[in-house]
Amino acid sequence: MPVTEVTAAPDRGLNTKLDRGGLSWAIFEGGRDPYVILITIYIFIPYVAGTMIGDPVQGQEVISRWNQWVGWAVMATAPFLGASIDKLGRRKGLLALIVGLMIPIIASLWWAKPDGTGLSVATTMLMAMTATLLFAYSEILHNSLLIRAAGLGAAHKASGLALSLGNLFSVLALAFTAWAFALPGSVDWAWVPDKPLFGLDAAAHEPERVVALMAAGLLALGSIPIFLFTPDAPPTGIRPLKALSQGAADLWRMLRTISQFRDAAVYIGSRMFFVDGMNGVLVYAGVYAVGVMKWGALEMLGYGILLSMFAVLGGFVGRWLDAGVGPKNALRIEIVMSMIGLAAMLGMRPDLILFFWAYDPAAHAPLWNGPVFTHLPDWIFVIVGFSNAIFITAQYASSRTLLTRLTPPDQTGAFFGVYALSGVATAWLAPTLVNQGTVITGTQQGGFAMLLVLLALGLIGLGFVKGGGRGHHFLK
Repeated sequence: MPVTEVTAAPDRGLNTKLDRGGLSWAIFEGGRDPYVILITIYIFIPYVAGTMIGDPVQGQEVISRWNQWVGWAVMATAPFLGASIDKLGRRKGLLALIVGLMIPIIASLWWAKPDGTGLSVATTMLMAMTATLLFAYSEILHNSLLIRAAGLGAAHKASGLALSLGNLFSVLALAFTAWAFALPGSVDWAWVPDKPLFGLDAAAHEPERVVALMAAGLLALGSIPIFLFTPDAPPTGIRPLKALSQGAADLWRMLRTISQFRDAAVYIGSRMFFVDGMNGVLVYAGVYAVGVMKWGALEMLGYGILLSMFAVLGGFVGRWLDAGVGPKNALRIEIVMSMIGLAAMLGMRPDLILFFWAYDPAAHAPLWNGPVFTHLPDWIFVIVGFSNAIFITAQYASSRTLLTRLTPPDQTGAFFGVYALSGVATAWLAPTLVNQGTVITGTQQGGFAMLLVLLALGLIGLGFVKGGGRGHHFLK
């Protein structure tokens, strides 16, 4: 978040009431986040890998290569946008332009047909990755409006509400997709339609493709309140090129500031590795499940719903661990648990449980008569996913807390500027390692295992950080 944003809206004061400006700001995130859940993680991109490309191993290689390219683009551009926002002044116009581009690009993914008569794989990935790049820009602009939208006193309420709405809208979208399009024809339940609504054809994979229209529609609806009710920053009169130049100078000053504080610098360097590894687990979990566990659209919908619900617990777990053992030890626990979860995923197949336990589905009766997750390996994979969702989410909370323990209070803005930069500076690293691991080994497991390297490097780096214990605050 831009450093000067806190002082840019004195009229908001310390009022702790969340008014319609702050509520509108939160609703925008609720409408935007389903793109990540529906398209990137659980439904659409796994469909591209498993059906359009047809070979999950090749699919993981292709998708990780495209993610690598968009990671480079984010690294090269997003930090300068973030550092220049306050210099640019008004930002809702730029945000409107970005959202206006995202909506038709996301909706166009509906034409990614499995028979090759619509978008090609290359065009589909180009559209999806362009939307992902624009998503990163929209996130920077949206975050920069937080204090102006809610004020200092209610910023935490708006931020928490936004995260909750993002999960809520995503779960509702997944649940509606399952009820309206995936379950009809698969189960004989009275509360489920007899056939997919709107005449969608399961054979043409329209239930998977329709999430593109849903994500675009939710983004459009969720954007309306922020443009109507959330206050914009005043104009500065600075031209865009000059604003970018001044923003680059600010970035350099922030980097020089943090270099004077060893522990904070080491911590942010460590975070660049472990946060990229955890992001990789989230991004590639869907593609991995489709290829390794042989799950279809209905299983992925159920998986997405369950994990999105459990992710809500992560914020509470992070808070409890921070209070109980201190944020640095909390991060250590969260990274280790994520490594254990990732390793467990590598040992799972429909005929194998945790590397060593062979399982023959034909020799075992289904655990229940439902349409998904009928055998023990399925449920163990889901339970591992629960753990990952909780501890990866908790890591995001503990990471912010630890930075506040390692930095001087009067320079928090500069440090959080570099903190935000570190979140995108290595956005290309996880996709690159996954891509190379997949190519070299010819397996999805080989690519996915590379994420363990990033988590291990981040964990080792934390060992060189002093401070951040329970009740410990910054000491000069």
